Amino acid sequence: MQKDKVYVIDTNIILQNLQNIKNLSDNGSNIVVIPETVLLELEDKKKLTNELGYYSREFARFLASTKIKEIDFKQNYKVVKLYKDDIVIHIISKDKYDTEIEQHHLSESNDKRIIEAAEVAKEYYRGKKVIFLSIDIYARTFALFKNLKTQTLNDDKSEVPNFAFVKSLEVDSVSFDELHLKPIQEIDSEYKSENFCYCFTQNNGNTLYGIVANERIIAMDDSDFNTLFVKPVNLNQKFFAKAIIENIYNLLVIDAKAGSGKTLISFVSAMRLIDKGFYDKIVYVRNSIESIDKGAEVGFLSGNDEKFRIYNMALSDTMEFIAKKQLKKVANVDNADSIKSKTEELVSRYDIQTLWPGEARGRTLSSAIVIMDEWQNSSEKTTQLILSRLDESCMAIVIGSNRQIDNLYLNKYNNGLTTLLKQTRKKHPDLNMFAIELQKAVRGKFAEFSERVFEKNDNK
Repeated sequence: MQKDKVYVIDTNIILQNLQNIKNLSDNGSNIVVIPETVLLELEDKKKLTNELGYYSREFARFLASTKIKEIDFKQNYKVVKLYKDDIVIHIISKDKYDTEIEQHHLSESNDKRIIEAAEVAKEYYRGKKVIFLSIDIYARTFALFKNLKTQTLNDDKSEVPNFAFVKSLEVDSVSFDELHLKPIQEIDSEYKSENFCYCFTQNNGNTLYGIVANERIIAMDDSDFNTLFVKPVNLNQKFFAKAIIENIYNLLVIDAKAGSGKTLISFVSAMRLIDKGFYDKIVYVRNSIESIDKGAEVGFLSGNDEKFRIYNMALSDTMEFIAKKQLKKVANVDNADSIKSKTEELVSRYDIQTLWPGEARGRTLSSAIVIMDEWQNSSEKTTQLILSRLDESCMAIVIGSNRQIDNLYLNKYNNGLTTLLKQTRKKHPDLNMFAIELQKAVRGKFAEFSERVFEKNDNK
């Protein structure tokens, strides 16, 4: 069978999603070449307890399931030819590499050795279209220096659509007085599934705000938030809080700027639902991105307290903020011991648990509000992993910011947050979705200053 293309893949293609190998194979039309150095990098990551370690082990299981077709020994290099079903994998190993391994420039050294293998592939598959595939722009640049054709994942070239989560609509006086529980399509003939929030106005200037669930309008006013420990301070925060406390959505997806209050609103609203007896606990999930760059393996930290303080600082800060608000409201107390005691009380009262993806396999979560934070740093595979752990008695709140992607193997086109945001454009028979963007920083003058100064280019 004639193979159309030969893809020489970088390590990050596998770590981004093992499914990429099958997609690139295209039902056996193409050959997927894996340089020996990629195997060494994956072998080194197998021991990690984070997402990268899981994907490395998953690839090892895939490799073990392949069969050897032949080993082709050439002068200065060899090609091991494997296959599984209609997937053809070739592994290229050079007898001697031109690039010396430098420990202080290990990543760059490995990149150059991978590209040496790509040069061999260009010679070995002469007459075929050989493409070096990498998410890393530096690796692709090194490849260009060697006159190799380069490409990134097709997903990277897709577009993140503009969403219309909040819509403004002028209505007549009769309709305005009867909006609550009205079918949205009777009011807005151009309604789309992504229109979750509405600002309805009369010609006399009166305004009513509402969210849409099951294609009906649910009216909103400030009294809805009287029982929250911390009240939302702007309209989009109110839409978000209302969507949680109404308890009619199964999956809520929030794209929010830093300092917009996404984690805080998630928690105070979730606490309200537990107070009302709808759920038993809050489970906070956050990916361990720091382990990618620094080797700080959270899984090896002893005790939940250490994980709570180091791994989940955002959660710790949120709990302390809520504790301070409660203490000032009740007794105007604000000292370290009181705050610590109140924080511990909140954690116990609402059974707040932390979970990182490596602990999720084999578990089933029940009667929980699961808050998946910083989800722009989680892959589609990890998103599937966590959501598949939830039974029908759970609510999932997925929050993140595509302006702050720290995962070296993801971008704004292919992360779990974006994938879920795109799903809001259609109805899903199995669950109710809600989504909104929080675009206003509420932390104070420093957040507003940094937003104005450092994000000015984004607004051009």
